[in-house]
Amino acid sequence: MMQISLPKFTPLQKNLSLAAGIVAVFLIFSAAAFAQPPDIDINTPSILVIKKSLQQRFSVLRPHLDSGAIGVTADGLIAVRDLNAVAAGARAGLEILVAEENQDRGSLYREIARANGRPDWESDLKLTFGERFISRAQSGWYYRDSASKWSRKP
Repeated sequence: MMQISLPKFTPLQKNLSLAAGIVAVFLIFSAAAFAQPPDIDINTPSILVIKKSLQQRFSVLRPHLDSGAIGVTADGLIAVRDLNAVAAGARAGLEILVAEENQDRGSLYREIARANGRPDWESDLKLTFGERFISRAQSGWYYRDSASKWSRKP
């Protein structure tokens, strides 16, 4: 029977190997900790103020969503889809309303990311909320997908 001789390691090599193993285990567990999904329903005083502003504005936005003048977007915002669905004198007001809504939505996503301790999640949160808004959109409302194509919710 043939014997195989394994290389002999110095104490330094053994310690380095052990240290590498410990670092690998640490990285695996750290990655798992950072992989936690964001709590999109988290509330802080600033988030509650923004949510209240959004709720108060919704009654003004709803008729424009129902008419198709505006719609929800894949990036968690709203956008003007058809200004012709609004009287000429009300068009500028609608554009201001959309800008105010999107400013609050952007602030909401930023605050939720901060409250989760991950400000770098803001862009991902926009997409998460975009999916949520589109899935919850009423029948007949319009939504714009990530390819900028408008569709009407069946």
